[in-house]
Amino acid sequence: MELKSVSRRSFLVGSGATMVGVMLGSHGLLNVVQAAQDSTNGDTFSPVAWVVISPDNKTLIYSPASEMGQGTMTSIPAILAEDMELDWSTVSIEKSPSNAKLFGNPRFGGGLVTGSSRTVVGYYEVMRLAGLQAKLALINVAAKAWSVPANEVVAENSVLRHAASKRQMTYGEAAAQAGDSVQVPAVDKNMLKPMSEFRIIGKNQPRVDVPAKSSGKADFGIDAKVPGMVWAAVMRTPVQGEKPEKVDDTKAKAVKGVQKVVTLPYGVAVVADTFATAKKARDLLQVTWSETSKTRSYDSDVALQEFVARAEKVGEAGDVWHKEGDVAAELKGAARTLSATFTSQHVAQCTMEPMNCMAMVNGDKITFWVPSQSASIVTGTAAAVGGFKPENIQVNITYLGGGYGRRVEADYAADAVFLAKAMPGIPVHVLWTREDDFLRSRPRPLTAQHIVAGLDDKGNIVGWHQRVISEGIYARFNPKAYKASGNKDAPVMEGADTIYAIPGQLFEHGLEQRGLDVSFWRGVGAGYTKFAIEAFIDEVAGQTSQDPLALRLALTKDQPRAQKVLEEVAAMAEWKKPRPEGRALGLAFSDTWTSFVAMVVEVSMNEGKPVVHHIWAAVDCGHAVSPRNIASQIEGSALFGLSALLDEKLVYKGGQAQQTNFHQYNLLRANQTPLVDVKVIPTDNAPGGIGEAGLPPVAPAVANAVAKLTGKRVRTLPFPKEI
Repeated sequence: MELKSVSRRSFLVGSGATMVGVMLGSHGLLNVVQAAQDSTNGDTFSPVAWVVISPDNKTLIYSPASEMGQGTMTSIPAILAEDMELDWSTVSIEKSPSNAKLFGNPRFGGGLVTGSSRTVVGYYEVMRLAGLQAKLALINVAAKAWSVPANEVVAENSVLRHAASKRQMTYGEAAAQAGDSVQVPAVDKNMLKPMSEFRIIGKNQPRVDVPAKSSGKADFGIDAKVPGMVWAAVMRTPVQGEKPEKVDDTKAKAVKGVQKVVTLPYGVAVVADTFATAKKARDLLQVTWSETSKTRSYDSDVALQEFVARAEKVGEAGDVWHKEGDVAAELKGAARTLSATFTSQHVAQCTMEPMNCMAMVNGDKITFWVPSQSASIVTGTAAAVGGFKPENIQVNITYLGGGYGRRVEADYAADAVFLAKAMPGIPVHVLWTREDDFLRSRPRPLTAQHIVAGLDDKGNIVGWHQRVISEGIYARFNPKAYKASGNKDAPVMEGADTIYAIPGQLFEHGLEQRGLDVSFWRGVGAGYTKFAIEAFIDEVAGQTSQDPLALRLALTKDQPRAQKVLEEVAAMAEWKKPRPEGRALGLAFSDTWTSFVAMVVEVSMNEGKPVVHHIWAAVDCGHAVSPRNIASQIEGSALFGLSALLDEKLVYKGGQAQQTNFHQYNLLRANQTPLVDVKVIPTDNAPGGIGEAGLPPVAPAVANAVAKLTGKRVRTLPFPKEI
């Protein structure tokens, strides 16, 4: 085993058979993690950048992801604790400093971004290797102290033992004896323990964020307070892409407590001593807006019709997202073909906590307190619109009152940058109202999808051509990366592929650019692509007189993980058992984010609308870090998707959202919420994404049940007002 001697002031980063995030020191924490210096005493030891051990055998682990209710603040530290052989009862957890070089997610190019179900997926191997390396560093401390070979020292529950001499020391005692130099072996993934030896991964550790949230003590971005803080409200242009041309702020400035009125590139802001004052004054502003944006012509109903017409032009080439075999030949040689068109409307993220951000400028430095999914994007925003150097930007991430992709964007942080620069030395807290949230929603794309399937003379699917027409997300958000990828818009086209055994497959995207900013949403593409795929699979089953479960089992005959979840959910829901009069079961499957989810729903109809009584789901996401939390995420995302399919729709006329608050935008109510049963099936595979995995199958499963009850196929999201 290769050994490297690392000094107390060294920091090494690498991968594979090299150092991973090693940070060593004795009787003093390294400067590289300043936040840890501020919160720990001088007798701590950091065997890796993620961990701080104190002499009393307490261990602090930094969690890098934004905690927005998905539980990663617990699961990521648990992964490290597994291979470090920590006593979980001695562990405390803090949000990591916003240092992408130390704590960035490899699945986002090393950026500090939380989303796309990539948190556990991105950090899993890194955290396990870091935990292993930390354990080996501590073993070497003990071996040196006892003058014994390192391979004779065993680590377990934060204690080091040497069986032959019956000596032992805690991790805390080893930390106190670390000295100025420690030998650290290089590690690689082949050295990680097998699943059969897991003690923490796979167990239901209590979530660390729940007690404070349950008691009301948790600090979200909206709760952030700093001495001397002022509040700001922003009046934005009614249509994106325009600017204020004339501002009459006389009445606004006359309101007691107003400190400043600031004209922004896209609006006008009022800064005041309270938010109520700022909003009152903002509403008194008289602004003349430019009328040059092409978004003014955007009508979502008209656009959808045009998207449908383009989707159905199957001879028009699109940007290829996924291709297998020769779909043209398979369709040409098919005994028969079936086709269908599916549509989905804009939907808003509707986070519980509206957008907000606090920032303070001191000289050439800026500090943020913000509920963001991406410290890196906030940093980039401050650099781009404020001219700050990255090293002079500090981003403090609070708890998030929901994210769902909306908080990956940083337009609310741009507000704070402009206003903090206008009020140097004073913390400025920008808060959006719910109406602001709807006005400046960056919704899920409007889409039209057309599918053509070819069947052979035995009813087997031999060809599948699916065209998706929509605005782009990456095409706007990161055009350089979009072009470099060959025009592959990943969030838009998520789920637009399948493991089903179909010889010829072609999934294409046709980009539209109508001027409206569309963006990330929970499940994003998979919410509508899997809806179309799974609803159409049932149509094929109906046209060929096949049981929907039997057809999916046939299509996944070479996919044992898919087979298992399908068989398991069928058993959970008693698929073959006759249902009570007026009720039916619907089935759907998803393999997005390399997690396998099969779902069955029980549905009845009431005045032309579906009523969902029960949802069953079986999920295989590989190594299941916390099965109970995984079940919660499947439940939450399924209900999120159920809400969207029942009644959520954001309509645009003249470039403006027609829904302004929840009296016009209907979310799932408590009395509409069904029972949800989830079975987690751990398997010895790398973890898949889970935060969104329950959403894709719910809409097609409900649509498939509705078809059994009514004989009508639902191909629109949300479902029609009356079926």
